[in-house]
Amino acid sequence: MNKKVLKLNGILNEVFKIAVLVIAKDLIKVVNYCFTNRIILKSLKKFIIIVLRKKRKKDYFLPSSYRLIAFKNTLVKILEKHIVNIILKVIKKYELLF
Repeated sequence: MNKKVLKLNGILNEVFKIAVLVIAKDLIKVVNYCFTNRIILKSLKKFIIIVLRKKRKKDYFLPSSYRLIAFKNTLVKILEKHIVNIILKVIKKYELLF
């Protein structure tokens, strides 16, 4: 899926994998700023959702006969991973789980 482009941002996943090595520090600063100031860009909230029919269902008029698959913006995935890492550091530092 590296050579795929979702219509959300038009950037190849392969490009993100390379660019993140170069822009990681700056990206982290931007994420921290947005997180601290409770800023969420509208473009980061967008998804592409496709509907697939489940096989061998008797009645395709029922919603349970379908499966929804949501594709997130690749940048959102990177930002979520960073936020999870921040939360995990806090949990470990203050021993919140155990």
